[in-house]
Amino acid sequence: MTLFGNRRDGAPVEGGAAPQDDGARWASLARRIAQGDRSAEAELAGLFYPRVRVFACARLHGSDAALDVAQETILGVIEALRAGRLREPFNLPGFVLGTARNLVNNHHRKQASNREVLEDPPDRPAGIDALQAGIDHERRALVRTALGHLDHLDRRILLLTLVEGMKPREIAPVLGLKADVVRTHKARAVKAIADEIEHVTRTGQPDHIGTSGPKR
Repeated sequence: MTLFGNRRDGAPVEGGAAPQDDGARWASLARRIAQGDRSAEAELAGLFYPRVRVFACARLHGSDAALDVAQETILGVIEALRAGRLREPFNLPGFVLGTARNLVNNHHRKQASNREVLEDPPDRPAGIDALQAGIDHERRALVRTALGHLDHLDRRILLLTLVEGMKPREIAPVLGLKADVVRTHKARAVKAIADEIEHVTRTGQPDHIGTSGPKR
């Protein structure tokens, strides 16, 4: 038996169920979730969360991000099933695996993008004025500092917005939040960064912000 479903050779899965019976089981589970059956959602989470966690750990080298990917996968699949977006319910395990794989790939892309944002820029063309280069470097340093002072959730929402180009309604199911809550966190994060940059520009000293509580 493979991690997410039947054997490729068509042999029965554990318990003696034939592959076609397994497909009927997944179709039934997907249909129940689409109808709002919360016990079906819990059943899906119990079946697939451990498998997705193993899959994500293997591809993210056991990092904490693997747990986030596993949670986001289950939430994303449930959201898709509620909305009736799964065209082939009998292939539910494949859909779960595809969702997990996309989230793992997104994580790798975000890590690469974050390194580009947080690292100093490469050597500039000869025509760039040295003063302008210094200003650009200072701006990047200010943004790095401000991002580092945001709490985890606000920073994550902001990076999903700026790096991945995602909208609040797209971020919401990934994080298990409502779109309005995502918009509130995004607006708060943007204002916090703007306030810190303004403070540093005016005083020359960083303002240690934190959007989940009082300033440190």
